[in-house]
Amino acid sequence: MKKKITGKQPNSKLCFVCGLKNDIGIKARFFETEEKELVALFRAGELHQSYPGRLHGGISAAILDETMGRAINIGRDEMVWGVTVELNLKYRRTVPLDADIRVVGRITSENSRFFEGAGEILTPDGEVAVSATGRYMRLPLDKIADFDPIENEWRVLESADDPSEIEA
Repeated sequence: MKKKITGKQPNSKLCFVCGLKNDIGIKARFFETEEKELVALFRAGELHQSYPGRLHGGISAAILDETMGRAINIGRDEMVWGVTVELNLKYRRTVPLDADIRVVGRITSENSRFFEGAGEILTPDGEVAVSATGRYMRLPLDKIADFDPIENEWRVLESADDPSEIEA
């Protein structure tokens, strides 16, 4: 089902998941939908494999964790930061390399200290390859890391190939 894109979230310089200058990262792009879901798009290569032709399960965990954790920011003026407390995954089928992969994440509950999310990695044909749930503790960014948005190139970069709607 096609969903309308309502926003795009920032990328950074060196993050393994979203870092645009990380030579071995997956360079995921994150799009907010009108249904309050976050969709990550990426294309993994052979540096991201476990067995030949298959995405490493740890990288599946990383992209799901990032997508669910970022979903808390949909529709907010101020960034919410969280630290993963718990992450549970079910591996259902392999995630291929050199293919356009979609990851969908959403917030399932939140309170003043914690939030929870759920998400899926979808294969190019729309099958659920990996599903996950996660729990995150809200923390101010200065309690998590020494993070300078300018130094880390934390910004939204619009691209001519950014979709206006997305299959999710």
